[in-house]
Amino acid sequence: MREGEGGVERDRAGWRVGVADAALAAALLAFGLVGTRGAAAEQGVSLAGVAYALVVVAALGLAVRRRWPEVPLAVATVASTAYLLLGYPYGPILISFFVAVYTVAAYRPLRVAATACGLALAVLLACVFAGVRPWGLVGIMPAAAWVVVPFAVGTTVRLVRESGARTRAEQARQLADGERLRVAREVHDVVGHGLAAIHMQAEIALHLLAKRPEQAEAALAAISRTSKEALDELRVTLTVVRQEEAGAERAPTPGLTQLPELRDRLASAGLPVDVEVTGEPRTLPVAVDLAAYRVVQESLTNVLRHAGRATATVRVGYAPTEVSVEVTDTGRGSATAGPDGGRSGAGPGGGHGLAGMRERVTALGGSFTAGSGPGGGFRVYATLPLEELT
Repeated sequence: MREGEGGVERDRAGWRVGVADAALAAALLAFGLVGTRGAAAEQGVSLAGVAYALVVVAALGLAVRRRWPEVPLAVATVASTAYLLLGYPYGPILISFFVAVYTVAAYRPLRVAATACGLALAVLLACVFAGVRPWGLVGIMPAAAWVVVPFAVGTTVRLVRESGARTRAEQARQLADGERLRVAREVHDVVGHGLAAIHMQAEIALHLLAKRPEQAEAALAAISRTSKEALDELRVTLTVVRQEEAGAERAPTPGLTQLPELRDRLASAGLPVDVEVTGEPRTLPVAVDLAAYRVVQESLTNVLRHAGRATATVRVGYAPTEVSVEVTDTGRGSATAGPDGGRSGAGPGGGHGLAGMRERVTALGGSFTAGSGPGGGFRVYATLPLEELT
């Protein structure tokens, strides 16, 4: 939301609050005028214009109760105390006082609210020991109840509201952290794969430049093509954090249907890849399709980086309740996955590739293994369930 739009929304919210509070004040005013007359008749107490004026003042002060909570509390306290000291009947004016105490407790910090309500109680107790009908000590409890009860209710409401706000903020933070982690993982996979292919082609070009420049030219062309594809995919990935482009057209999310293009890119980078498919290929849930593709992509990128002169085989298996992907290579060393998520014995560069693949797969309820292949080299195998996601 833009800054100007946020200001408009705040103005609208403030306007709605003001209207609601004014409506409440008007309702209490009408109730107070009618109810006070009825209370006077019931209790046999005569009324004067001052009594009605005090009822009006106490009710109208609530029109700003959420904007300035202390103001209606001070007005209602003074008006109610004066009303009772003058001997007028107990009646609806105390409802206005009740609402004012509740508002301070519900919308002000505990210390501020406790101080303000304590002062209001001290003033209200004046009618217990003075005035036309002093109650003495027996009146302390009823008078205190008009402060303690709304204060307790308001404090409870405020605590519940603050707890809900903290919960929503924590949920928003967790969602944001999860989104950042997802984007970081996507960027890692895209950039890592592209740079590995570019690095391999650059090494080939440097090796052939002096002896066979025509082949070096082909390697440079492959570098240009690979870098463009990597940049295009990276641009698609980064649009998830650009809100202003939320409605823009995006390229399709990578999936297993793009394995032929991935195989061709790696073949041009010097890594022959065979792709074998068993079962009937079908449309997969987007999350599963993307995770399976990223496992294959990252596994082949690791082969390109660490396995030396090798070939790789990708096997995709479609079953009724799951899809599986397996990547094996004929490279050197790297019999097991190291503790840092890299390939043990594969030299420098082992990062978070295997850990990232494992997180992707297990987040969807799948299984992931990586280690020595049956015929040497390295093997990555993952299964992803389909039943709960279709």
